[in-house]
Amino acid sequence: MEIIAGVDEAGRGAIAGPVVAAAVILPDGLKIPDLLRDSKQLTYAQRNEMYEWIHQNAVSIGIGEASVEEINSMNILNATFLAMHRAIEKLNPVPTLLLIDGNRFKPFGAIKYRCIVGGDRVEPVISAASIVAKVYRDRLMEQLHNQFPEYGWNSNKGYPTQIHKEMVIKLGRTPYHRNFKIQLKLPF
Repeated sequence: MEIIAGVDEAGRGAIAGPVVAAAVILPDGLKIPDLLRDSKQLTYAQRNEMYEWIHQNAVSIGIGEASVEEINSMNILNATFLAMHRAIEKLNPVPTLLLIDGNRFKPFGAIKYRCIVGGDRVEPVISAASIVAKVYRDRLMEQLHNQFPEYGWNSNKGYPTQIHKEMVIKLGRTPYHRNFKIQLKLPF
């Protein structure tokens, strides 16, 4: 019997915080709600609603992180693979096929895998992983916001908004900032 896990990440394009990956196994024959789709297509409330639904209905969920230090030392792509591997190794049962959102993946043991560009829009199990990774990471960034509220992580989630970049110039980097070059949009 094939055991399929969807795998996706959140936070690759951020300048602060970890990259987070989720791996999800859904039961065969599960009725999929209309809201189970790419996390970027959902509102904040819808994502949280689906996060709870996934936790209530999934066979297994694994979440993995790669820290800022790991991102800085190995680059974001390899750190993403590391986070994905950490998520996959938490699954029980062990999947026989991984459906990966995107076009690249570093093999994990002997488990077969298939990369699907835009997979979070077409494969419900990848959509579930997308939602879990996004909500988990957003909640983490909201907690970190309490330590460094000036950077606006409760709203930008560590992504490089203009205001976030301006605050880095004004206040400097925190231990949660990755290595990056700042490019501001000039008003002229």
